[in-house]
Amino acid sequence: MKPTPASESYVPLYFLASVGSGGLAVTFFMYLMFWVPHPGRPVPIFEDIAAAWPTASLPLQGAIVVAMAGIALFVFLNIKSLLWNLTQYTAFKKTDRYRKLRASNAETTLLAMPLALAMSVNALFIAGLVFVPGLWSIVEYLFPFAMIAFAVIAYIALGTIADFLGRVLSKGGVFDVTAHNSFAQLLPSFALAMSAVGFAAPAAMSHTPWIVGVSLVGSTLLGTAALIYALLAIVTAFNSMLHYGTAEEAGPTLMIIIPLVTILSIMWMRQDHGLETTFAGHNAAADTLMFLAQMVSIQFVFLGLGLTVLKRQGYFKDFVLGSKTSPGSYALVCPGVALSVLLQFFVNKGLVAAGVIEKFSTTYWAVTILAIAFQLAMVALVLRLNGQHFTPRHPTAVPAE
Repeated sequence: MKPTPASESYVPLYFLASVGSGGLAVTFFMYLMFWVPHPGRPVPIFEDIAAAWPTASLPLQGAIVVAMAGIALFVFLNIKSLLWNLTQYTAFKKTDRYRKLRASNAETTLLAMPLALAMSVNALFIAGLVFVPGLWSIVEYLFPFAMIAFAVIAYIALGTIADFLGRVLSKGGVFDVTAHNSFAQLLPSFALAMSAVGFAAPAAMSHTPWIVGVSLVGSTLLGTAALIYALLAIVTAFNSMLHYGTAEEAGPTLMIIIPLVTILSIMWMRQDHGLETTFAGHNAAADTLMFLAQMVSIQFVFLGLGLTVLKRQGYFKDFVLGSKTSPGSYALVCPGVALSVLLQFFVNKGLVAAGVIEKFSTTYWAVTILAIAFQLAMVALVLRLNGQHFTPRHPTAVPAE
């Protein structure tokens, strides 16, 4: 196999390529989630899509085709990238570069691996719902196994976090504060949150009380840990950035808050649904509207902050549109994906559910088109970055003597 820029200078951050593709599969699932009727179920399944197709309008049929094709393509890219990364990571662990990484601030980049694993489990579950007939009839039996999978992934993440914090907190002088000038240290929080949202899925979908209860408690534990870690990392990192500026190649991490907010928001909505359907809890539509409005507002604040710094640094000119490559560029995909997903929830579970706007009205499409625009921009970005990082290098011609 010919070498590529990614294989020649592999680092664990390349797991973000898998995460980005998995996230894009979720954005296409939003078409089915909010446009295809699925009465009696919190999510659409193969049978709902098949039932909707014969009577669907031409635009809806087109959306279904695009959604299913998009899910298939990006789940494939997600798994392909995950397997490639696992192979490269195994080899990377035997090198001196790995040992040096474990002794530096960059040890937390190892959390990209459990993050990618959790994303892939979520993506495969979506693919199963959409493409596997009859899956819903056995889904109750699958939920315990899904929670075990996310618990194992969370255990891997927590073990890596414990190694890092044990090293830097047990003795002084091993954490380089001058290199803490980005939000790169939020990656552990991101990994825990991804496990938390997956752990919360049975709460929204199961009708078995003990499964819902375990899902609620487990996802709350992981989500709380993610939130605490994020708050501490944000405060300390912002102080370092004010002193030393933002590290150039880590500039995209300034927007890592955006996917973190989306993941924790979806976790909260899944928990709320489980509390309502299984334990007679209730949350008013107006409360959900305000919650989502606040979360989207936080996202746009950090989007503005990130884009301002990246523009000043010339990041896009160098690492996206230019010839330079940085594995951290894949961190740009997650914010756009997260905005697209949460805007869809804001429109449908917020504005429409509260009666602010009518579904499929002009206003509805005005906001939805913004979500689709973020999605399409991220599709283009993933294809661009994949071309930069995974296209084999052409050998340089050697002139004859």
